[in-house]
Amino acid sequence: MTELRSILDEAVRQELISPEAGGRLLPFLTERGVGVAEAQPAMAAEGQVWSDTETPRFVRGFHDVLITIGVAVALGGLWGLAALYAVLPAIIVLSEILVRRQRLALPAVSLTIALFCWTVLLMSFFFKPGTAFFNDIGADMTQFVAGFPIILGLYYARYRVPLSLALCIMSALALVLALLLRLVQWASGDPAFFGNHPMVLAVAFLACALGLFATALYFDLGDRLRRTTRSDIAFWLHLGAAPALLFSVRLLISFDGSWLDVAQSVSIKTPVVVISVAVLMLIGLVIDRRAFVTSGLLSLGFAIYGIFRQGSATVDTYIYTTLIVVGAIVLIIGTGWMPLRRIVLRALPAAISQKLPPAVLAATS
Repeated sequence: MTELRSILDEAVRQELISPEAGGRLLPFLTERGVGVAEAQPAMAAEGQVWSDTETPRFVRGFHDVLITIGVAVALGGLWGLAALYAVLPAIIVLSEILVRRQRLALPAVSLTIALFCWTVLLMSFFFKPGTAFFNDIGADMTQFVAGFPIILGLYYARYRVPLSLALCIMSALALVLALLLRLVQWASGDPAFFGNHPMVLAVAFLACALGLFATALYFDLGDRLRRTTRSDIAFWLHLGAAPALLFSVRLLISFDGSWLDVAQSVSIKTPVVVISVAVLMLIGLVIDRRAFVTSGLLSLGFAIYGIFRQGSATVDTYIYTTLIVVGAIVLIIGTGWMPLRRIVLRALPAAISQKLPPAVLAATS
């Protein structure tokens, strides 16, 4: 089946079929016995089948890496010498060659990031949201955010890069959040409403973060075997959903108005952050998303740092101890991901586990 999947992927790259059609054809053909004979891995002799359901498809070889380095260097030089408007045509020309014609995955990611950075500078040039926009949601803030889903959506419509759609969805949710905050602020009649009521802001941000996570799950569960671009879109959405959820928790448990100080350690806050990261890691195991777990490690490091800082240890001691603890957690989760996930899936009801990606290592006997 792997060989059949490769043939369909090649057909997608040559634009013979759409990515969505390729994803639907694979189960359709395999259910009817259509396949390409191939040698099973050596593990098959031992009654096991290997299936990695989280293989990123944005790095396909060192050729992509080399081209991406060239793209980054060329755009960096152009950005330093030319005006802002000269960068966009270069991004479009490179996208036409490297993305639309040659279907290079990693350069597509780098060009999408370049377009995102260009959009940030463009919107900043026309609209000045200010540094205290959480306290006063003005028109400039809404207009600043509104440009991102439009530009990134047009880029996705042309080049079908999963990251561009993920960024488009994230920015659209950010626009919904900005509009919601402006509506609440207007209804209250107080321009500094959120500065005086930070809990309302925290609840609104948490709702949008949950919406982002739900959208990621929608793409993820629609391709539980992760053979189409839906899985790639879900990968990027999960990468943004985890820190958004953690930041929402930070807002909810910070009652003194200093929500942006992620290293602050008040006795009740640090355990809550640690518990939140543990819950996110469990969710990552259930949905088989290491990216969801990885994006929460920075907050975990700050939380553990806060625990040790409350003691009498010196600065060097709790910094290095934090590094050791976080490194050990990463190694334990990384090396034990497969057995841990099998344990978690066995504990779930069958109706739920059957909708999730299968365990990475499953016995055939």
